[in-house]
Amino acid sequence: MGIFVNPGCTLFKEAVNSMIYIDKSCLISHTNAALNTNRKNICVSRPRRFGKSMAADMLTAYYSKGCASASLFSGLAIENDPTFQKHLNKHNVVRFDVQQFLSSEEDLDGFLDSIRSSVVEELKDTFPACGGLEANMKLPAAFNKIFAATGESFVFIIDEWDCVFRMAKDRQDVQKRYLDFLRVLFKGAVYVELAYMTGILPIKKYGEHSAVNIFDEYSMTDSKNLSSYFGFTGQEVAAQCSQHQIPYSQMQQWYDGYLIGETPIYNPKSVVDALTWKKFKSYWTGTETYEALKTYIERNFDGLKEAIVEMIGGGSCTVDPTTFQNDMTTFSCRDDILTLLVHLGYLTYNENTGEVSIPNQEVKQEFIRSIKTGSVWGGLMETINRSAAVLESTWRLDGQSVAEEIEQARFHTSSIIRYNDENSLSYAIYTAYSAASAYYFNPIREFPAGKGFADMVYLPRPESGKPALIIELKWNKSAEGALAQIRQKQYTNWIENYTGTILLVGVNYDKETKKHTCLIEEHVKG
Repeated sequence: MGIFVNPGCTLFKEAVNSMIYIDKSCLISHTNAALNTNRKNICVSRPRRFGKSMAADMLTAYYSKGCASASLFSGLAIENDPTFQKHLNKHNVVRFDVQQFLSSEEDLDGFLDSIRSSVVEELKDTFPACGGLEANMKLPAAFNKIFAATGESFVFIIDEWDCVFRMAKDRQDVQKRYLDFLRVLFKGAVYVELAYMTGILPIKKYGEHSAVNIFDEYSMTDSKNLSSYFGFTGQEVAAQCSQHQIPYSQMQQWYDGYLIGETPIYNPKSVVDALTWKKFKSYWTGTETYEALKTYIERNFDGLKEAIVEMIGGGSCTVDPTTFQNDMTTFSCRDDILTLLVHLGYLTYNENTGEVSIPNQEVKQEFIRSIKTGSVWGGLMETINRSAAVLESTWRLDGQSVAEEIEQARFHTSSIIRYNDENSLSYAIYTAYSAASAYYFNPIREFPAGKGFADMVYLPRPESGKPALIIELKWNKSAEGALAQIRQKQYTNWIENYTGTILLVGVNYDKETKKHTCLIEEHVKG
């Protein structure tokens, strides 16, 4: 048993023995199917604390000849897979965490030599009968020599593969040397049975092409079929909440909201900490300073700040993730920034609609912390702080107070978005109702309803006891006309499974007087 070559299973043993462990072992069936095929190169990118390292530890424990791990898989789902026994502890594994070799920026120029020398030294001990393995030998040469002499091949498991790009953001020489190292190590290598890499970022592009183009990538914007193996599903979280006597509805409010492919996913870090300490707060975002987010959302790209305003209010915006170059410095438009935030876990991406949004209450608090100390957000915080009062006024059917608050929201966001612009009224509404996330699901904008499209619909969370909201916006017309449109076009009928109180909210902005009016009436759907 070595540290890097045929390591043991201590880390996976710790995970299995933990108070909270959720079985993700069926991932092994996918990697078994990829062994020694043209799909043998796999790169999984997820935000920090989404279970990437645990999966790497599990695969190491399963494949490595350096341990006997059958007991750790006892009772797990993978035991029923027909390939389970065939590969259990039958493979040579090379496993390393790139971050272990990069404790500081001073290591950037020498970390590849450190990886090479550490692995070659253990290869010499593991294959003593294979002569000619020299300490200064390059890794591909060493593996080729072993394969030629013994026929032995390898499973490679590399964790935090992309930390080079996060640490050496402006060192393109280091980045290129590292990518060359990976390409030479894996491309066309007969000694590779499986190459499995994990990180936060997908593989770096140069222009439109990947510098290491042999990997199948499973990312936050292109999840393919591995969605449920990284992060906790709603069903898994609900079961844990029941076991630990924690309200699932609160867990949903705080931590639900990531959508990876078709699968809703929770951040494991936040769920485990909430279950452990029985307290709901920001756990995942507390592992990194808000300055990291602030740096990106204050970039001077057209449309970026408007998108942030809309998403803080619970809305979403369309993004094209294909221009993103998979690094942390090459940005040409707002979509590149928003795509990076998806990979970092600050936004979630809907592959079906091509839209991004803030996933949940925990992450929304991080955005609010970032703009609180920012210099480009005008009085946006003032509007956010008054949002609870807007909701209270709406529930009281106090249209005059709501109109006054919307007017203030327009004023405070006018430095970010154009005031006399029809979209600016929508942004103001989103921001004015930003506190709604505590009681409502994310608002649905321009949803097909009855005989037309409702501008905004807020559906209450089942446990909130609050009324649904249908908001219709008018420009240079009247609030009365907005309410009439909701009634005439039967917007209330579209909520098929909802019965109860619905508040109809009509808002008008008069461009000449710069005044807002609002009327609210109650509708009960039986």
